[in-house]
Amino acid sequence: MTETDTRVQPRRRGLTRSQKRAVSRGVQYAVFVAALVALGLTADWDQLRNQFAQVDLAERMFPDIITLALKNTVLYTVSGFVFGLALGVVVALMRLSSVGPYRWLAGIYIEIFRGLPALLIFIFVGVAVPLAFPGTEIPGGTYGKVALALGLVAAAYMAETIRAGIQAVPKGQMEAARSLGFSHARAMVSIIIPQAFRIVIPPLTNELVLLFKDSSLVLFLGVTLEERELSKFGRDLASETANSTPILVAGLCYLLVTIPLGFVVRRLEAKAGEATK
Repeated sequence: MTETDTRVQPRRRGLTRSQKRAVSRGVQYAVFVAALVALGLTADWDQLRNQFAQVDLAERMFPDIITLALKNTVLYTVSGFVFGLALGVVVALMRLSSVGPYRWLAGIYIEIFRGLPALLIFIFVGVAVPLAFPGTEIPGGTYGKVALALGLVAAAYMAETIRAGIQAVPKGQMEAARSLGFSHARAMVSIIIPQAFRIVIPPLTNELVLLFKDSSLVLFLGVTLEERELSKFGRDLASETANSTPILVAGLCYLLVTIPLGFVVRRLEAKAGEATK
């Protein structure tokens, strides 16, 4: 064998890691575009247009869908959020209490109301409460019932979020406050809880988005024409006209609120991430 024959041949180099990623992305984009094209070619656009895009029906919904349905949806959501936030703070403090029964009660409440579907809570508030307490009226009528139902559900989630926020505050903050003569309760209210809220603002804002959508369950409480929210408003007109355009318009009205709120959540999360660096 010659020296040339025994010389080690250079190994061929394959694709680099970045090139493999680029190829993988290209394949994924191609599959996505092909799927969209296939859906576009196979869909019956005339049927979809007739069922979901009747301009005259959409025009009939205005301005009531904004001045009545969207307004009620926002009111239901805000009232439920405020009540849920207040109750959530109380439950969170009970979870952190040194008193055993408080912790047990808070834990039971959280497990029950996080585990039950929101629909059952609405039915409970609308049916079980009047049966259990005859002659008792929840203040605020339908708005009060919705605030109670949404708040009971939201508080279970908010309590755990707020508890995590309180525990995320450095322990030195409490020690510093106590060294300055603050009582434990005053230190919690004046120093710890405000810092905890700055930490948990993003998840609480996300909870507001979820409540906005859950407000559609108000129909199970039995509402009047003036108390309808977006889903009930769109469904009633869709049943009247045998067309789904009102439901699509109602869905777009939800997006008018949820998309900006989602943007706010992302901005708050980004700021919170920058603050922790």
